[in-house]
Amino acid sequence: MLNAFSIFVLAFLFLAVVLVFLGVKTVSQGFEFTVERFGRFTRSLKPGLNLIIPMVDRVGHIINMMERVLDVPSQEIITRDNAMITVDGVVFFQVLDAAQASYEVNQLELAILNLTMTNIRTVMGSMDLDELLSQRDQINTRLLTVVDEATNPWGVKVARIEIKDISPPRDLVDAMARQMKAERDKRASILEAEGKRQAAILEAEGQKQSAILEAEGRREAAFRDAEAREREAEAEAKATVMVSDAIATGDVQAVNYFVAQKYIEALKDIASAENEKLVLLPMEVMGVLGSLTGITELAKEAFRDTSDKKPAKPAMPLRASEPAPVIHERLKARRPWGDDEDED
Repeated sequence: MLNAFSIFVLAFLFLAVVLVFLGVKTVSQGFEFTVERFGRFTRSLKPGLNLIIPMVDRVGHIINMMERVLDVPSQEIITRDNAMITVDGVVFFQVLDAAQASYEVNQLELAILNLTMTNIRTVMGSMDLDELLSQRDQINTRLLTVVDEATNPWGVKVARIEIKDISPPRDLVDAMARQMKAERDKRASILEAEGKRQAAILEAEGQKQSAILEAEGRREAAFRDAEAREREAEAEAKATVMVSDAIATGDVQAVNYFVAQKYIEALKDIASAENEKLVLLPMEVMGVLGSLTGITELAKEAFRDTSDKKPAKPAMPLRASEPAPVIHERLKARRPWGDDEDED
């Protein structure tokens, strides 16, 4: 049987164990405990093993020091241009001071949520619908600045505030779709008109360049045609001068050669026509023979020995109105050699 002393010792050991168990506190990473002594805050327990005075100190609040996400429920907002929209969002915040988060505000998450919703209505209600749809970054920045400044006394750092969805009414969405379609049709019409304008300008420029090049080509061709006609006229003039000199010196064979050449070229053109089935010769065909006789005489004079030449009779001028037989007889009379050669 245990005596009274043994019971006292066992009771004391049990009480000591209980006191040690109550005085040792283990704090997990990412959390902090607030310690209250007789109901007054004294200090915060950091992650790890901590000791407190049992029966005197107690843990007041367990604070999550990690960054947390808080969903902002949907709410209806009237914009500055009286458009009714539905907006929701999300808030990212972190507790930096466990004591302030515990004793400066009651229900920290609810306070941050209500503060965020109120400022969303304030900020977005002062803007037009078009600004809300196109300037979300600016809205997020304004909300973050206001809410973070308001939560500083609570020992809280608001990292980000993001607007997730902005939902206008269905009829307003349809009106915006029609407006967007009309704007795009307008831009398409402007671009099409601009394209046609550029095409017309380029086409006119091309026609202008074509006309300039064509005019330059005609000018060059005219210069070359004029030069060719000038050279042809010079050649014709020289030929005329040579024929005139031959007539002046009495060289009738040269005249006959010239006339016979033109006569034969004319007959060739008449006979080579595609629509001619019948060729009619002039009545003065003997004139052609007379001209050919003149060519023969010219060839004989060219190949005859100059030592056997007889002095030529003075040439009588030929008349164009005389018939070809008369011209032929007169040509025979002008030959410098005898009539025996003709008889042969």
